[in-house]
Amino acid sequence: MKVLVLAGTTRCGHDGTVRPTASQQWVRIAGSPVLVAHDPEGRPIGGCPNIGLNIKPCTNTLAVHTGYSGFLRIGDRAVCLDSVTGYTDGTPPGAVKYTVRAAGQDFAEATS
Repeated sequence: MKVLVLAGTTRCGHDGTVRPTASQQWVRIAGSPVLVAHDPEGRPIGGCPNIGLNIKPCTNTLAVHTGYSGFLRIGDRAVCLDSVTGYTDGTPPGAVKYTVRAAGQDFAEATS
């Protein structure tokens, strides 16, 4: 699995764009900061087209369910991998996931 960097692409199940932030800046790959544990959580989602009567679009990510490295750490926090996935706050509750579409780099890999 590839290491996830800030330049990567993460989207909700409806194709809205997750806007992550990097909590660390000192480790970079191809000029982009490596994301670590909790960076993908609680982040805004823009452009979710799931809009309608009694339908809530995805606006934020919730906790990561899988995708943190069990081996590689930066500053005592697990590195995010391109297998990061979790749920969004969109409707129906507990059914819409966010996933990584592109890691943002093709050089570094790690194990889960």
